[in-house]
Amino acid sequence: MDSTQLISSCVMRNASCEESNTQYAIRNTQHEQAAKDFESVLLNKLLDEMKNTIGDWGFDEDGVSKQVQGIFWLYLAQDIANQGGLGLWKDISELINSN
Repeated sequence: MDSTQLISSCVMRNASCEESNTQYAIRNTQHEQAAKDFESVLLNKLLDEMKNTIGDWGFDEDGVSKQVQGIFWLYLAQDIANQGGLGLWKDISELINSN
């Protein structure tokens, strides 16, 4: 093997390592986002049950009001999850990545 073949094989090997590292990072990020989304749904259900214990808020109970309140609670749960939430997403992400 001459020096040009040796150099080109080393370059190809390094490129494939960088490519696999990039693919791993993308997959890891996707797993983290999926875990955060799951925690967001869990928090949404938790907040929904908490909201039911409050009782009457004095809001109109028409369809539009219920829909706006539902959207509020959904976005609140997503924001809590994106800010770190309960920390459950970290454990889920680690579990997914270990398999």
